[in-house]
Amino acid sequence: MALYRLGPDPIFPPPHLAEPEGLLAIGGDLSADRLIAAYRRGVFPWYEPGGPILWWSPDPRLVLFPAELRVSRRLRRTLRSGRFEIRRDTAFARVVRACAETPRDHEDGTWITPEMQAAYARLHELGVARSVEAWRDGELVGGVYGVLAGRCFSGESMFHTETDASKAALVALVERLEAEGVEMLDCQVKSEHLLRFGAREIPRDEFLARLERGFRDDPQAPRPPARRAASAFARALSGERP
Repeated sequence: MALYRLGPDPIFPPPHLAEPEGLLAIGGDLSADRLIAAYRRGVFPWYEPGGPILWWSPDPRLVLFPAELRVSRRLRRTLRSGRFEIRRDTAFARVVRACAETPRDHEDGTWITPEMQAAYARLHELGVARSVEAWRDGELVGGVYGVLAGRCFSGESMFHTETDASKAALVALVERLEAEGVEMLDCQVKSEHLLRFGAREIPRDEFLARLERGFRDDPQAPRPPARRAASAFARALSGERP
């Protein structure tokens, strides 16, 4: 299949035209309008530092449905103990930076470049990117961040500097999403870690159909927090017509 090179407009080819491994397009930028257009189409950026921006829509797609969340007994005990204080959207930029800087097993370097950090910070300012954080004794020890798109939350990355901190943040995130009526957490690609929490792979067509349904006019559909309410970008991602 041909690899599509993006132009100046935030327009993406149909996701089913992606190459077998999920690569759909190359180029473009990380502007807020392009990122919003991407997440609305089930597309996300992932590329190496110094290389061109690559846009992906893998098939199958790893998804965690909130009702299917699995939490081990040991983790439940940790959560009940009050060991971590859970906060939301109080340290978004720090969570993203920590995801970029915290060493990971079997990984060399990070895909969360300074440009990506700045791009997601802009989405957070618009109220469409969120973080959930785990704190202990006033220190940020774990967190997760991602982007809300209608009834889907696309998880981007998480980190921990203390055992179980990122797991606590993830559980809090999923429980919060379920309470808000969000139907699925997009985990993007297969991860044994997330499979243990109940995530499972579904065909890309099913994922895209569910994503699209989340944008249909529905007075009960969740909306991003009221930050810069006049922003066309925030209205677009929530599915609201300008």
